[in-house]
Amino acid sequence: MALRDHFRPPLSALRHWHAFHNAWATYLASDLNRRLPEGYFAEPNVQFGIEIDVAAFEESGEAPQAKAGSDSPMATGWTPPAPVQTLPFQAVTDTVEVSVFNHQAGPVLAGVIELVSPANKDRPAHRAAFVSRCETYLQQGVGLVVVDVVTGRRANPHRELLERLASPNVSGWDAELYATAYRVTEHDGQASLEVWQEALAVGRGLPTMPLWLRGDLCLPIDLDATYEQTCREQRITDNGA
Repeated sequence: MALRDHFRPPLSALRHWHAFHNAWATYLASDLNRRLPEGYFAEPNVQFGIEIDVAAFEESGEAPQAKAGSDSPMATGWTPPAPVQTLPFQAVTDTVEVSVFNHQAGPVLAGVIELVSPANKDRPAHRAAFVSRCETYLQQGVGLVVVDVVTGRRANPHRELLERLASPNVSGWDAELYATAYRVTEHDGQASLEVWQEALAVGRGLPTMPLWLRGDLCLPIDLDATYEQTCREQRITDNGA
């Protein structure tokens, strides 16, 4: 099915992009759960406009109250010392992902599919936070697929991730829309990052990408089929919403 522009009129005026992303993550997880082997499961994780709860206490001037009988510092009368530093910190504001777990030992995170949101690429601090999250997955040996269909913003978090992991001289790739897959492997005792990348375009179909789970299990992620299902369930047709 041809990719639509969910972030510009006419579709953006008729449907909410965040509802579509939410649904797409759900159908991706459902598709994975039909195909994953015994011992694995997938679940969507969608959060928009993440805020740190403690900020509410800072604004109101009230501290949270400990429950009676609690072993928390407040209940025992212990007060933590003042911090030695307070530094600016940019949390990831939006999360739209599908996580695959192996529950035979935990559960343990084995793979992740990230659907990029506008907030993940709208400013340097947000992009850096998103790239850091992706980097953390790869450093842990977690297989990763990133899908960026956000139009109107030229930033490319994929390129920024490669520059951080490899070097600033890594071969550039300036596609505005793309799907990428990453696998951490080892050759002759040397860890390597294998990368798959496909440029996307509005009006064209979506590719199938490899999701490498921890333990060398690979699943094909049919983005086109799950995208078509999401459009169908959201009642988005070729003739408009």
